[in-house]
Amino acid sequence: MSLIASTPVERMNAPYARRWQALLVLCLSLLMVLMANTSLLVAAPDMTKDLGLSSSDLQWVIDGYTVPYAALMLVLGAVGDKYSRRGALVAGLVLFAAASVAGSLAHSAAAVIAARAMMGVGAAVVMPATLSLLVAMFPRGERARAITAWSATSGLAIAAGPLLAGWLLEDHGWGSTFLINVPIAAVAAVAALVLVPPSKAAVTGRLDLMGGLLSVLTVGSLVYMIIEGPHYGWGTAAVTAAVVAAAGLAAFVARELRHPRPLLNLGMFRDRTFTGAVLAVLLFFLGAFGTIYYASQHLQFVLGYGPLETGTRLLPLAAAVFAGAVLTGRLTPRLGMKPVVVTGMVLGTIAIFLLTRVDSGSSYVDFLPTLLLLGVAIGLSASPCTDTIMGAFPEAELGVGGGINDTALEFGGSLGIAVLGSVLATAYSDKLGGALAGHLPPAALATAQDSIGGALGVAEQVSRNPAGGPEQAHALVMAADSAFAHAVAHTSLVGGIILAVGTVLVALILPGRRPAPSEPEPERDEPETLALPVR
Repeated sequence: MSLIASTPVERMNAPYARRWQALLVLCLSLLMVLMANTSLLVAAPDMTKDLGLSSSDLQWVIDGYTVPYAALMLVLGAVGDKYSRRGALVAGLVLFAAASVAGSLAHSAAAVIAARAMMGVGAAVVMPATLSLLVAMFPRGERARAITAWSATSGLAIAAGPLLAGWLLEDHGWGSTFLINVPIAAVAAVAALVLVPPSKAAVTGRLDLMGGLLSVLTVGSLVYMIIEGPHYGWGTAAVTAAVVAAAGLAAFVARELRHPRPLLNLGMFRDRTFTGAVLAVLLFFLGAFGTIYYASQHLQFVLGYGPLETGTRLLPLAAAVFAGAVLTGRLTPRLGMKPVVVTGMVLGTIAIFLLTRVDSGSSYVDFLPTLLLLGVAIGLSASPCTDTIMGAFPEAELGVGGGINDTALEFGGSLGIAVLGSVLATAYSDKLGGALAGHLPPAALATAQDSIGGALGVAEQVSRNPAGGPEQAHALVMAADSAFAHAVAHTSLVGGIILAVGTVLVALILPGRRPAPSEPEPERDEPETLALPVR
């Protein structure tokens, strides 16, 4: 028996015998990709101090990963379909690991952003490959359970990233958080060759490269606009990106409607179930990612938790995701997709609205109900939507299906962090500026208004200045804490309203119950050994 899995899924006469072990490899790969962002949340303060990052630099350290990640998933999913899904997975893991090493050795903001961008390219290869391989390996009767396990991994990543990063930051620099990815990528790449069978689309033909290029241009410009505009103003860069995105989208739609074998069959969006599922993923992760982004900052900067303590306090979110995943596995076959997804979105909306009660006296206990409800909501909503999206694509386009699902997820998350992050920054700056006007020199006030991390830095300088002292520094910290708590409450109101409106839209778009996309198919009894090996 060969050590390397060499029989393609397409040539097997029975379901792949080691598919559940292979699923662990896919989930491990997904875990690594998602932890790249969640671990950064707790490493950001140390990175900011060490590299002297401005708020703009820090934003692009985060979003340098997001732009290529979101822009490339659709076309790279199609490339994996045509040539090799497992090959794409392994190549993406290797690229991700190499970029992580480069990030750990970086000594400037530009170098870190460049490394993060290359990690984003690797993630764009890995993510659609995990979903397309999952769907290719599992028969329909087991697919919903497999996708539920895949989706639940996101909850583990939310807690595992900060927890591992926090543990490393106790004794090591921020660069060590990049190195978390290297052993995971190495294990996943080797295990993929041993446990994951080769797979590619049976249909041959040329890729729609022009459609792929237009999709990259459109999504990349759109994500860039979303990041640039709300944070840095609607100047030339943001407006140009908006124009390019609009022109690219028009050209992409025109081409795909005329092309005999388009990269993406736009006619699929006439299916209300498919469109509702894509919209639900986008809107739900807009609210979820944005909320986790500013809640984790509050835990660190206002409540004073260290990186490891912050990671530990996010564990209830991960546990709740698993609980929600168990519930959705039992409820969706009985109730149908729509009630479960809409219920999950309602719970997510309530979770965000709960943070409107946050004030300067709030403690971790005030964040715990939100973390628990949001986790259950993610577990409930994510896998039925992903199962629906993947079930809409034929075997030849599974990578494209994975690209659509993951692009919606990442685009929604980017939108949430950019829009809600901008609302947070504006509310914080206005509140702090009103409280400290006339009490600090203009330059120091501008630094304090830029971010709460900047305010804490100014307070440290004030405490050492004979003209200031500890009492004035403490007053500045209290004012910054109060302003940030106000900003969290205000942003949660905006985020809750956005998700509430989105929930109503999804409820209106999704049709009533229809047969689940993963109905059991007859099992075949022929042994896998009858399959022909690849030469």
